[in-house]
Amino acid sequence: MAELAPGLVTIFGGSGFVGAQVARAMARRGWRIRIAVRKPALAHELRMAGDVGQVQLTLCDITKKDDVVAALQGADAAINLVGILCETAGRKFDAIHVEGSRNIAEAAAAAGVKQLVQMSALGADVNSAADYARTKGEAEQAVRAAFPSAVVVRPSVIFGSEDQFLNRFGNMAARMPVMPIIEGESRLQPVHVLDVAEAVARLTVNPQFAGETFELGGPAVWTMKQVIDYVLAETGRDRLAIALPTVAAKAVASLTQIPAAIGLTPALTVDQVKMLATDNVVSEGAKGFADLGIEPVGMKAIAEGYLWRYRNGGQYATVTA
Repeated sequence: MAELAPGLVTIFGGSGFVGAQVARAMARRGWRIRIAVRKPALAHELRMAGDVGQVQLTLCDITKKDDVVAALQGADAAINLVGILCETAGRKFDAIHVEGSRNIAEAAAAAGVKQLVQMSALGADVNSAADYARTKGEAEQAVRAAFPSAVVVRPSVIFGSEDQFLNRFGNMAARMPVMPIIEGESRLQPVHVLDVAEAVARLTVNPQFAGETFELGGPAVWTMKQVIDYVLAETGRDRLAIALPTVAAKAVASLTQIPAAIGLTPALTVDQVKMLATDNVVSEGAKGFADLGIEPVGMKAIAEGYLWRYRNGGQYATVTA
């Protein structure tokens, strides 16, 4: 089946870590990009992701149906990348993941959008004990009910120079005398942001993938302990890594959630501790990168290019040594 002819794609959450790269991938394919975000004034640099006039920004809160309808006006394709890793006073999992996704799917169906791609996550499960994973699973169901041909993308934890994964551990290694390890034997399959963006773009323009679910993981499976050890080695930090029991981790997380009450992002939440208790790897037999003709890059090949910032001396660490 031939690819969709370049038209207008609305990217919800297009100013985020993944969204910015998806916008660039779609722009390279000649599509006009409409980035729908809550704060367009903070995303003006994305106008340079394509040619002059190719990328436009529009105000949109996906929890407001009228905003979503307006953002999809005239669109040929839509991509929903909106998601939160933790709840704050004004942003809840159910509202953002479930209701927001339902609004997008229903409006896309009504607008005659040809292709809808829904960003989910590995581990999405309506029966999960973690609210993040539960609402991601419920969002998939809501989207499929309103737009049956939607493509669902489930990536493992995503890394890249601006990630909230390795950068968080690097910052901890630079500032803390001890590195806590939570659920050290749980497995994950880190995937590079550019590989995820390329996969999303290919799924958006190829109608033959309609209704499919793709699980995206990098070429290597890591345990949490291996990730911590790698970050310590890469940053040159000699830190004592201590396994933190789940009960203790939940107790610490409950204290760090206090900032969330006033809109700040907590360092760790009880929900994240629950998610770490389960593996985050691609299911056997699931469709993934190979079906899209993409060979994902490994974490070690990329991470050293930005973890240097957490070494003693930063960019001058090697010279100092």
